[in-house]
Amino acid sequence: MDLTAFEQSLSATAPPRGISPLLTALWHERKGDWTRAHEIAQDIDTRDAAWVHAYLHRREGDLPNAAYWYRHAGKPVETGSMEEEWRAIVAELG
Repeated sequence: MDLTAFEQSLSATAPPRGISPLLTALWHERKGDWTRAHEIAQDIDTRDAAWVHAYLHRREGDLPNAAYWYRHAGKPVETGSMEEEWRAIVAELG
């Protein structure tokens, strides 16, 4: 699913069928359910999941925890806007 279609799906009441668990997590986060997003991301042990997990802790404001997860993702600690990072993750995972 491309970024535009994913963003359009945010007007729905449920995430699109057939998307990955990590995209589902990002969908829930964007809809305001950080807890559900975190539950999904923390149960997956991949570099992509670590990136989503880092983003979520950055969104939460827990920067030391976010830095830990960026390291596990093999990514530099993000300092740009939250919106830009969310869109970059969705574009890469989509």
